[in-house]
Amino acid sequence: MSLTEDQRAEIAAHAQETHPTRRPTVPALEALLYQPLEVLDHGFLRVIDYMGDDAAIVQAARVSYGRGTRKVSEDAGLIRYLMRHRHSSPFEMCEIKFHVKLPIFIARQWIRHRMASVNEYSARYSILDQEFYLPAPEHMAVQSEVNRQGRGDVLAPEQAAEVLDILRDDAMRTYRDYERMLDAEQGYGLARELARINLTLNTYTQWYWKTDLHNLMHFLALRIDPHAQYEIRVYAEEMLKILHAWVPQTAAAFEDYRRGAVTFSASMLAVLRRMLAGETVEQAASGLSRREWDEMMASLKADPAG
Repeated sequence: MSLTEDQRAEIAAHAQETHPTRRPTVPALEALLYQPLEVLDHGFLRVIDYMGDDAAIVQAARVSYGRGTRKVSEDAGLIRYLMRHRHSSPFEMCEIKFHVKLPIFIARQWIRHRMASVNEYSARYSILDQEFYLPAPEHMAVQSEVNRQGRGDVLAPEQAAEVLDILRDDAMRTYRDYERMLDAEQGYGLARELARINLTLNTYTQWYWKTDLHNLMHFLALRIDPHAQYEIRVYAEEMLKILHAWVPQTAAAFEDYRRGAVTFSASMLAVLRRMLAGETVEQAASGLSRREWDEMMASLKADPAG
């Protein structure tokens, strides 16, 4: 279970609190505020706070004195223009703060997105819970032969069960040793900052992660991609739902111009123009490498958002 009953009660009590404010709020996101969205086997994601909405982006872009009286369609058109031409600063005016519980190995991927403020649960001061991520059998796969960062075919059921036993046994053994090293009476009373180094990377950690809308969309564009690792992609998919609740006009533009779009190099565009002119172009005479050619052909045939 990702949350104890006491923690759920604390969240419920927090959700009942209300505060008068003059700043704009978003009803759809207010309904999600503080609520844990469970991810993986013990993880979760929840919105703690936010600032701004679609109108705040428009206001910043126009540098207006207020929210204005323009039609919603005009505001949506401006947001789409900003997204299409990759104007970033108006989107930076909106911010959001998440509370995330995630395995350590995913946290180390996530932290590569540097344009955020992060405060992680400290195992120097506190004792980590005995919770570990164990993949479901359908996500247990061999190393891909064509992608050094990806997975290939799923393991046979008996092999998956054996690997899960290894992962579970290793995690439990190292956690028992962790407790023994910490125990001052029957163990060694080792400092927490040293005892933690024995734990496995599938141990869960937690953090508060605050970022602006521009950098959130950059995170999502990379992490909802089908090539992203499954265990971080499921967090990104939940965050994408939150994006739609928070800034629906921006989210729609993001789906069109970022998630559902592809980028062609100048060489690829030259090949595409030749094709549109009726010329039959083969890879050998295209000027593209085999990999570039395959990527271009895949982009033309596939639905990037699908």
